[in-house]
Amino acid sequence: MKLFYPKVFKEQKVISALFTESNREFVNKSGKITGLNLGYNTEASDTEVDHNFITLFSEIEWEKDQLALANQVHGTDIKYVSKPGVFEATDGFVSDQSGITLGIRVADCAAILAGDPKNGVIGAFHAGWKGADGNILTKGINKMIELGADTTEIQVYISPCISLNNFEVGEEVASKFPERFVDRTSFKKPHVDLKGFLLWQLLNAGINQKNIDISTECTVQDDRYYSYRRERDKAGRMLGLIKLNK
Repeated sequence: MKLFYPKVFKEQKVISALFTESNREFVNKSGKITGLNLGYNTEASDTEVDHNFITLFSEIEWEKDQLALANQVHGTDIKYVSKPGVFEATDGFVSDQSGITLGIRVADCAAILAGDPKNGVIGAFHAGWKGADGNILTKGINKMIELGADTTEIQVYISPCISLNNFEVGEEVASKFPERFVDRTSFKKPHVDLKGFLLWQLLNAGINQKNIDISTECTVQDDRYYSYRRERDKAGRMLGLIKLNK
């Protein structure tokens, strides 16, 4: 199984984090959606997705029953988590409780995993264009600070997501972003630089650039990832996970 462990969290033992790939060639080859699809809002049955979760947590040897998952709605509601479970209409989590795993699912949007190992605070946020425009990342960092996190200590990973080259939008979306993150000259229609915008928000929030790890990969271009824009209803979901270790 192919899993990515962000380098920004590798040099300490307080926080563990990872991001899944589609794993079509390794897992669930005959499923309704092949690979390690972790989305219950897909064409796959709940039984199939349940099995994929069991497969993943068996591989990584984390406690599945300590997982907090969101039923994401492309909003900006962020919940403080002190226990596992499924949280409705939620697109972000923060926590200072060890052992709890925060999970965010994506298929072109960015999964953002953040943690302050010194002060023991973590966050996980879902950012497509709606979440980004709604400042979910800035709100999330502020909620981490309320729990005791320090911006000089916060480390952040931004997962593979849709790239500028593939993020064609209408004017109604383009107009929501600063012009520096909209390319109006290289393509027939405007394209938005989601990753660039999220980085800009982190820097404005006071996060040190050396503590930010941004994937250069594009979910639309690379078949190692699920992409709703490329696959539509046949797309599965990847999962970003972060936890404070006991």
